[in-house]
Amino acid sequence: ARVAQTLSEIAIQCDVVICSLGSDDAVKSVYGQFVAALQANKPTKNKTFVETSTVYPSLAGELDILVSSIPHCHLVTSPVCGPPAMAETGKLILVMSGDYRCKKEVAHLLVPAIGRKVLDLGGNLEKAPTFKLIANSLVLGSLEVLAEAFTMAEKTGVGRELVLDFIKELIPAPLLIAYGTKMVNDTFDGSIGFDISGGIKDATHIRRLTQDQNTPMPAVDVAYQHLLTARALHQAQLATGEATYQSLDWSALVAGTRVAAGLDGLDSNKHMGVVKED
Repeated sequence: ARVAQTLSEIAIQCDVVICSLGSDDAVKSVYGQFVAALQANKPTKNKTFVETSTVYPSLAGELDILVSSIPHCHLVTSPVCGPPAMAETGKLILVMSGDYRCKKEVAHLLVPAIGRKVLDLGGNLEKAPTFKLIANSLVLGSLEVLAEAFTMAEKTGVGRELVLDFIKELIPAPLLIAYGTKMVNDTFDGSIGFDISGGIKDATHIRRLTQDQNTPMPAVDVAYQHLLTARALHQAQLATGEATYQSLDWSALVAGTRVAAGLDGLDSNKHMGVVKED
């Protein structure tokens, strides 16, 4: 194995190309370069492009038009569900759409290397990206509910630590415990989590989907506002040199619920503590 020097080299020499990029624009740009390279160097055997990025579903159709214009080339959409830590331990869930033979080949490459299970969404390439947005809406809604509960616990003097203990006992879902622990301890380091800008991008896609489908998701709307608030607070801290982290994890949306309740957004040590009893 060796490291490729250009995108053209990857497109021409690899039989399976797996992409994971941060934005729809980046995905469009990279695939444009892939196709340009292959138009000048037509492949003579099957080549599969695996798109794992979280993109708006209609982009999958655009990519399919590009990729299928080249002989022997196929596209599989395969967004992944789970945080970076799950990728390191091979526990991600892969969501796939596209040609069955190609999906089977890709599944053998990725399971158990990075994933533990494949959800097959059929041949429509837009289905897997749609499912990923729905899955992310569940995570985002859970973050919002956690943030509201922890903030209420702070304001009433119950204490956020006790609420986290309750979660561990009654609803010990790994996601709730992991993100709840980050909120309780203000450990919002985006470099070892999911960067808040990526969360805002995903929330924007989900909200666009709700509009296109006439299906409101109010929890996502509120979470989106709190993500923006958290990012604004962090950027202000960066400007004054007061930021603890260079980037924020999206669990920092709790800053939005805190500020709305009159508390400090990113530093719970500044909170007032127990509410006085009458």
